[in-house]
Amino acid sequence: MRKATDRYQLDPRQDALFLPSFCEIRLVFAVVVIAELLAFVLVLAGDARDPWSELGLTSLFLQWIALSSAAILCLARPLLARVSNSAAALTAYLLLLLTTALVSELGYRLGDLLQRGSSAEHAGFLFRNLAISVILSALVLRYLYVRHQWGQQMEAEAQARVQALQARIRPHFLFNSLNSIAALTRTDAQRAELAVQDLADLFRVSLCEASERVTLEQELEVAERYLRLESLRLGERLQVDWAIDRLPRKRLVPSLILQPLLENAVYHGIEPLPAGGRISVAGNAEGHRISICIRNPRGPAGAAEHRAGHQIALENIRLRLQLAFGAQAGVALREIADGFETTLYFPREKLR
Repeated sequence: MRKATDRYQLDPRQDALFLPSFCEIRLVFAVVVIAELLAFVLVLAGDARDPWSELGLTSLFLQWIALSSAAILCLARPLLARVSNSAAALTAYLLLLLTTALVSELGYRLGDLLQRGSSAEHAGFLFRNLAISVILSALVLRYLYVRHQWGQQMEAEAQARVQALQARIRPHFLFNSLNSIAALTRTDAQRAELAVQDLADLFRVSLCEASERVTLEQELEVAERYLRLESLRLGERLQVDWAIDRLPRKRLVPSLILQPLLENAVYHGIEPLPAGGRISVAGNAEGHRISICIRNPRGPAGAAEHRAGHQIALENIRLRLQLAFGAQAGVALREIADGFETTLYFPREKLR
């Protein structure tokens, strides 16, 4: 029997480092933009006779320092990941100051070939650049550290929420499943054995770490196992339509993002109806986005009042998706003519 989950975790040392990877294109672009903005500020703060020429030279000089600093931090990241964040911050700070000093010295030597300067001008040039670097490097590193701490706190909160959600498997579901299995052992032993396997796999997933990553195929298997168990109790009252052929099955996603939504669909849409109803699960992958839409019928008037609290699962899943994929992922809930529609969406690209 296939396991319901596969581990997919980043190197914990890399993940614990507060410095982002300056090898990424988006961060290099951000460094270039910030350096250019700083060049504008420095030129505007001065009284140069030819501001455009001064802006060009200042931009060139600052881009040297900025890109050299990004390259140094990119190369030093594996080493910085082996030490504590305090040691990494101090080492990165010294590396930034050293890079500023070396580039400033090189820039002054190149300028000295065109125009002879005094030793006082040399010292003043180096001191001014190092003073700016001392302040800016400290501010940038402090910002990155606070941002990392905030991200860690948000991730811990999300894991605590999902662990609470996983531990919240309703007792009546367990008891009803066991009763159904007990009844099947006398009439259909093969189906009872399959139900025991489904129940074991479902509980195995619920006990996994909140940071687990599984393939979309495994997540769909867990959802199918859950619905098979519910069908033992509800029988013909529960009808399910699957339209998931277009989904990329090898895509890695956070575990348990479908089962809680299907549980809501059964609990709030099927159970309150004496005749039951139909749940439809449709998946689509268009462009750079994957979406999974779950539709369920509407319960009778007043049923939602004593079945409040289903928004907890939605918020937990939304938070976990956004932590895994960023702002491009989330959960949307809307009311339709004959029921409710819940849509998961996240990027199609693989996790980093």
